[in-house]
Amino acid sequence: MIRDDIKTALTGAMKAGDRARTGALRLVQSALKNRDIELRGASAPPDDDALVTEVLQKMIKQRRESIDMYEKGGRSELARAEAAEMAVIEEFLPRQMADSEIAEAIDSIARETGAASVKDMGRVMALLRERHSGKLDMGKASAMVKARLS
Repeated sequence: MIRDDIKTALTGAMKAGDRARTGALRLVQSALKNRDIELRGASAPPDDDALVTEVLQKMIKQRRESIDMYEKGGRSELARAEAAEMAVIEEFLPRQMADSEIAEAIDSIARETGAASVKDMGRVMALLRERHSGKLDMGKASAMVKARLS
C-alpha cells in the first residue's frame, strides 16, 4: 500500500538525516491524516490507495500553482523548494498514463457511449474517472476529451 511506502520512506529519510525529504514526507502524512479525519463517519470510505492517490494529486496541483506564482513573483528559491517537495510527492504516485494511452482510453469510451459532441463530455469524463482514476491528470484529460468531441 502507498501509505506504508510513505511511512517507510519517512523512516529512511529521518535515519539518513535528509531534512528536506523528511519535511515533505511529514507534509504528506499530515495531509493524509486530515483527509482521514474529514472522512470519519462516511458511509463508504474509498479504497485506501485511491484516497492516498487523490491526496497526493491534490498536493502536486497545489505545488504547481505555488511554483508558478513564486516564479512570477521572482522568488526562485521558494519555487525550487516547492519543486523539491513535488518531486518527493510524485515518487509515490502510480505511473501516469502517456498522452497516447489517454487518447486511446478516450476513443474507446467515446465509441462505447456513442459520444459525438461536447454535450456528451460529462458521460465520457465520468467513465474515464471511474476506470482510470489516479493514473491520469484529469485536467489534461478534460482538454483531450473536449478536443476529441469538438
